[in-house]
Amino acid sequence: MKNKLIDLNNHLFEQIERLADDDLMKDSGEAEIKRGKVLKALSAEVIKLHVVALQAEKLKQSGAIDSNELSETFELKKLN
Repeated sequence: MKNKLIDLNNHLFEQIERLADDDLMKDSGEAEIKRGKVLKALSAEVIKLHVVALQAEKLKQSGAIDSNELSETFELKKLN
């Protein structure tokens, strides 16, 4: 199963809900804050990768680079 940006979005909102839970924060507030910081850092890296993939796709679509030159690492699909 491959994760999608919507999955990241869901994880981020789940963490926001956990941080807003007064009962949970009383018991394990420090751990939740650390967890939130790690989630934020990882999310930023995922988003950066998607920005690069989008930029590469735009270059491909504009004809600036040949589609064969585009790395399969991004597993980009046609936008149309």
